[in-house]
Amino acid sequence: MHEIRILLVDDHPVVRAGLRAMLSEFEGFTVVAEATEGGAAIREIQRSQALGTAIDMVLMDLQMGEGMDGVSATRAIKAMADAPPVLILTTYDTDADILAAVEAGASGYMLKDAPPEQIRAAVQQAAAGQTALAPEVAARLMGRIRNPAPVLSAREVELAQLLATGMSNKAIAKELFISEATVKTHLVHIYDKLGVDNRTAAISVARARRIIREAG
Repeated sequence: MHEIRILLVDDHPVVRAGLRAMLSEFEGFTVVAEATEGGAAIREIQRSQALGTAIDMVLMDLQMGEGMDGVSATRAIKAMADAPPVLILTTYDTDADILAAVEAGASGYMLKDAPPEQIRAAVQQAAAGQTALAPEVAARLMGRIRNPAPVLSAREVELAQLLATGMSNKAIAKELFISEATVKTHLVHIYDKLGVDNRTAAISVARARRIIREAG
């Protein structure tokens, strides 16, 4: 069995220790490096490539306390030559997080409370170039496809998440590199699809449907 060399990226030492211990129980898995945020993860990959000891896959958290977040890091890693696959391992299961990770190039998306065997299988699938999704995540994605009711597009989900932070239209436009007029158009579509007529209601409904994260 080919050894799978893993880079762990998570800002919590206890979580990294737990993951390392769990993964060490599986034959063929070796945690060769750790990083506390995305920038450090990129440097670890570059270092391993320079030494000729390539990392086979990255197990990436989404939200780090400081430094580069998981989505930005995934996007940067996938832009590298000979980039290893990135498997997201997080506590978040909202549309906003899932869609952002998939669009950034993640090979899979798992939740931290998944059974060890499920995580093991996901690591193997991602390392083999396959897509690995937690059942709950796959169900949400399939629900978006099958649901006859209007669903928010990936861009609308992204905008809704920013809306929930209290950003103004001008700030959102700057963040997404679009015009304020485009932001207003997106808001009209969001309100219509969610059946609301104001920002507060839109945020409340989006959170209730787990389209965006809860506050805090």
